[in-house]
Amino acid sequence: MAFRTEIRPFGRIVSAREPPDRPLRRRSGWQDHGMAEALRNTDDGHQGGRQDARQDGGQRDVRQGDARQDQARLWAELVATARRTVADGLVVGTSGNVSARVGDLVLVTPSGVPYDRLTPDDITGVDLTGRQVLGTLAPTSELPMHLAVYRTTDARAVVHTHAVHATAVSTLVPELPPVHYMTAALGGPVRVAPYAAYGSGELAENMLRALAGRSGCLLQNHGTITYGATLDQAYDRTAQLEWMCRLWLTASSVPGLTPSLLTEAQLTEAGERLKGYGQRR
Repeated sequence: MAFRTEIRPFGRIVSAREPPDRPLRRRSGWQDHGMAEALRNTDDGHQGGRQDARQDGGQRDVRQGDARQDQARLWAELVATARRTVADGLVVGTSGNVSARVGDLVLVTPSGVPYDRLTPDDITGVDLTGRQVLGTLAPTSELPMHLAVYRTTDARAVVHTHAVHATAVSTLVPELPPVHYMTAALGGPVRVAPYAAYGSGELAENMLRALAGRSGCLLQNHGTITYGATLDQAYDRTAQLEWMCRLWLTASSVPGLTPSLLTEAQLTEAGERLKGYGQRR
């Protein structure tokens, strides 16, 4: 029996012995395998993408959690330092301020809030432009000075006080006479920044000029400002500066006598010795 064929549309050749309406058989072999593999790859890709997204999200949450913990710890240290300035008589009421930097974030004491009332919920932070990014309390009015220090030095902490003896000296001389070798710990004889209104850009500029090559200076008719790699270091420098001012005032108050002062060479030698002072890790 001869086979009869006919041409159907689109060039399909159909055998007469094969019913015309019989469905086409599925192709087998590498084509089906390839399609299945592609589908599996697509599914795996979606699943892998979801897994990666979850992992990225988890890692991001961990980083954010770590950052919040670091900020909370630093805030607690900052508040403790601010309270210490009051306890040690370097500040009366809320007249001083303290800040600390972590990355591009600067934590700072808020304006007009007694330090003994500050809580973890009062955390206040700004970026290096002064834009508030943490908290609802207004930052200290002396923020321009703090930010100027961070922008121009490697400081990680700043302490500003209205210490009595230091402020008194700021009204008498343009530079604290080097009556003690600890002058070298601040980089040399401590200069006095000319007076300008508190919280002003002019005061910040005057301060920067007085700080050149130094880690602390006096602010005329105002107080002190020091910075350091840590809050402890910044505070210690403030306390040391206040003590040297008291020393000079005491020595210079003796009638008929003038305090002896250290030479530049002596200060240089002291500075070299101080580099090896303390315990080495």
